Amino acid sequence: MSVDTTSSTAAARLFRGLSTESVLVLPNAWDAASAAVIAAAGAPAIATTSGGVSWSLGRGDGQRLGRDEMVEAARRIVNSVDVPVTVDVEGGYGPAPADVAATVRAVIEAGAVGVNLEDSTAVGGPLYDIAEQGARLRAARDAAAAADLQELFVNARTDVFLFGIGAPDGRLDEVLARTAAYAEAGADGIFVPGLLDLDVLSTLCAESPLPVNAMAVAGGPGVTELAQAGVRRISLGTALAQAAYTAARRAAAELLGTGGLTALDGSLDFGELDALFRR
Repeated sequence: MSVDTTSSTAAARLFRGLSTESVLVLPNAWDAASAAVIAAAGAPAIATTSGGVSWSLGRGDGQRLGRDEMVEAARRIVNSVDVPVTVDVEGGYGPAPADVAATVRAVIEAGAVGVNLEDSTAVGGPLYDIAEQGARLRAARDAAAAADLQELFVNARTDVFLFGIGAPDGRLDEVLARTAAYAEAGADGIFVPGLLDLDVLSTLCAESPLPVNAMAVAGGPGVTELAQAGVRRISLGTALAQAAYTAARRAAAELLGTGGLTALDGSLDFGELDALFRR
């Protein structure tokens, strides 16, 4: 498939520049409104969160969402902002390289300029072996080239630390082995959610052939600490979606309990929010 990617190419080049010239901080969006709000807050790019997108569509996280549903959500997000968008495509919506290629073609057609592709076969593992995941990443790279978007940023996610795969003292070596193979297969970055030990992160960043993406969590290291460890990209996963739904539950509980409205204090003004969609 070949599509007109003139605007996507410009956005992809911008996104690559953001990913290589400084530390890129990506608060994750889950629908058009959250993306518009995040962009209005000053985010230079938008990353989606599969968990948040899944919840907004009435599904649980962990590859329970179908490709078509995810692509349509991504399209709405792309159309709601004027900044580059990278999409969490989970495991590619199928195990085979051809499945990954189909997913990449679809998100490019929707206007995305980057993808996250994970190496876990299911929540908790197991992981694809290195050769299998390498083939899946090559399929993503080839699909982008065939769609005339060679600049697509492929962020390879490995779940070694997130799911505690293997003996603890061997996990860093496993990530480094996977990173080397994924780089050879055409990945542009390595994402290691679940790893927030700054010493281990520093070693990984120093030895990795790819820029490292970490997922920040409440109570963990902040942007400054992660950047000092060498991390080049920082995202939040489902954290913002969780915060938004927590705010909704808190306000609903107060209203239904005491009849109060104090949980609504400080909310975005209706006009300010509505104006984000007058495009």
